[in-house]
Amino acid sequence: MPPFTRSLRKKPGRSGCGCLLLVIALVIVLFLGWKPALAFLGGFLVRDEAPVHADAAIVLGGDDFGSRTLTAANLVRQGYVPYAILSGPEMLGGHESDLTLAYAVKQGFPAAYFQTFPNSSNSTRTEAKAFSEELRRRGIHRILLVTSNFHTRRAYYLFHLTDPSLEIHTIAAPDRYFTPDSWWITRTGQKTFLLEWSKTIA
Repeated sequence: MPPFTRSLRKKPGRSGCGCLLLVIALVIVLFLGWKPALAFLGGFLVRDEAPVHADAAIVLGGDDFGSRTLTAANLVRQGYVPYAILSGPEMLGGHESDLTLAYAVKQGFPAAYFQTFPNSSNSTRTEAKAFSEELRRRGIHRILLVTSNFHTRRAYYLFHLTDPSLEIHTIAAPDRYFTPDSWWITRTGQKTFLLEWSKTIA
């Protein structure tokens, strides 16, 4: 079958999936009311677990305000992990991990709390693949996965999909603009919600 024909055959399935999700969302709104429904949909993005002792904390890239890094630093301070690995996607001729490390030190945390992991990832999926290889090299089997609250469920799924043998406990860092039970109040919260849900569905 020609590739063009195959692509045409795939479209109805994706469209049907989108319609099903829309119907589910409408049912939730009808049964819960619009505010509880929106809070439910916002809360679904969050997978926040109690911290446990692990081999290391992993801080994902995209830490625009440093909350992921500081959350991980406190996990080290509290003795849950010996150190945190800062992801370092490329940016402005350097790596993000260097900037977040400097920020954490400026906030009073010892540089010894952290190790940097420069990489060329440009998505959570490629970041998960890069980390999977690095963690195997280090002999790490249990991690605390630290990322922004709205990003936790999708990040967990992608890391688990990449390496099912890895024991993952997600830790949600607070986000300046996204609160699960009131995200719709601000424009930035709305944009975060819509973008994260579109990535989750994709």
